[in-house]
Amino acid sequence: MQRKAVALISGGLDSLLAVKVLQNQGIYVEGINFFTGFCVEGHTHAIRKKDQKKPKRNNALWCAEQLGIKLHIIDIVEEYKDIVFNPKYGYGANLNPCLDCKIFMVKKAREWMEAHDFDFIITGEVVGQRPKSQRKDTMPVVQKDSGIEDRLLRPLCARNLPQTLPEREGWVDREKLYGFSGRSRKPQMALAKQFGFEDYAQPAGGCCFLTDAQYSVKLQDLWKARGAKQYEMDDIMLLKVGRHIRPAPEYKLIISREEGEGKFLQGYRKQYPSLKTVSHPGPLCLIDGDFTEEQIELAARIMARYSQGKNDPEVELEFRRTNGETRTIRVQPLPPHELKEEWVV
Repeated sequence: MQRKAVALISGGLDSLLAVKVLQNQGIYVEGINFFTGFCVEGHTHAIRKKDQKKPKRNNALWCAEQLGIKLHIIDIVEEYKDIVFNPKYGYGANLNPCLDCKIFMVKKAREWMEAHDFDFIITGEVVGQRPKSQRKDTMPVVQKDSGIEDRLLRPLCARNLPQTLPEREGWVDREKLYGFSGRSRKPQMALAKQFGFEDYAQPAGGCCFLTDAQYSVKLQDLWKARGAKQYEMDDIMLLKVGRHIRPAPEYKLIISREEGEGKFLQGYRKQYPSLKTVSHPGPLCLIDGDFTEEQIELAARIMARYSQGKNDPEVELEFRRTNGETRTIRVQPLPPHELKEEWVV
């Protein structure tokens, strides 16, 4: 009887290798990728010039293709909010609820495993690789709180951990698993070469925006402005793009930094009032929140500051409401010293 495992596929090198190790032992594997909205990859690589050389692909799908396995992409955006808002085990260095996140995803994978008559779960975790969720003392917490217990196998570091059910039952050979540990990726890269994998996602830094300090500051600013921990999918996307400037607590500006971001923000002009320069080449700006006429003029002066007319005495802009109504504004660009440091999120 061929045993079946479901693998958590992030799109990174570790999950790619973990599946290959099990496939080499004759285990049938299918993958799950959970979509939270916070993944670093995706549309941002297509928007920014600095990311032009990066592959425009979904790395989880790409990994599944290399491995020849089915991949199930599961949207958990709404369910995941409670993990972000109220992590039982707290946040990491930023707003990353890594341990709660891992528990939640393994629990969801367990539910899928049971519903589809699979035998166990595999992940690409390595002892000591992540400071919060991949420690020897927290790995058993994931097993216990998710309800998976000893049906969770971590092929890359299994020999550093107690035997799991698949090992005890002889479904997999423990001697053909690995004992990787620590933050170095050299052992994984050597194994990738051994397996013939030359192209894979660069592993540094993880794949979640919640681990990014700058992104976390923007998310905290959003919560403070709204008076509650809340967000929608559009908020998640917009926090990834542009300069965020909050001249007053009740509103902020989202200003594109380059052409790709400007084109992306164009898609939100029916949801947010906007400003764009007319007399000079310049960015596009969305205005999020409530503002007065005086604040529109300040926003226009800040916008002009980032246009090619920043040194001219006057810049003409178009202010557009969400209903399509427009009017022209002429302002003097804001001098650099008047752009207060505390405004920049």
